[in-house]
Amino acid sequence: ALAALLFATPLAAEPVAYDFDKSHTNLAFSYNHLGYSTTDGRFGDWEGELLIDLDTPANSKITMTVNVESIDTFWAERDTHLKSADFFGVEEHPTATFTSTSVEKTGENTLAVTGDLTIKGITKPATFDVTVNAQGEHPMAKTPAVGLDATTVVKRTDYGMDMYVPYVGDEVTISFSAEALQAK
Repeated sequence: ALAALLFATPLAAEPVAYDFDKSHTNLAFSYNHLGYSTTDGRFGDWEGELLIDLDTPANSKITMTVNVESIDTFWAERDTHLKSADFFGVEEHPTATFTSTSVEKTGENTLAVTGDLTIKGITKPATFDVTVNAQGEHPMAKTPAVGLDATTVVKRTDYGMDMYVPYVGDEVTISFSAEALQAK
């Protein structure tokens, strides 16, 4: 029986929880304005759960909940309009969420993270292209860490926000740049 235990196939490692370092993490978006410029903004208030399985990335998971009221496009009047029923409708839909459903390794340091993105009460699939910038012991915190950049493009009309289309771009690029440290 002891030999069977010693030579048994090792159990799969469990994914490990990581905490986002919000001082080095940004959830941002950008869109084309009338063909003249790119307008961008960010969401300052969000919570996320990250589970990483370094050996089997497919076992990794991420969930995010965003307080849409925290939108900041660096222009107060625009923020007020984006919070209104014309766009996000924050009174009825105060949060947006993303829950991963699959993680696929696509290259040496790249992943495709697919999941359910819910905005304004409407859920659609979205795939983030993720580049893992660094992983290993954080030089200052002396704990395992990961750094990543993730992007996806969504159509705002898919989420019931069609005001000013096509003049103001339908496609919105969502960017998430993050550092996360292994939870203690």
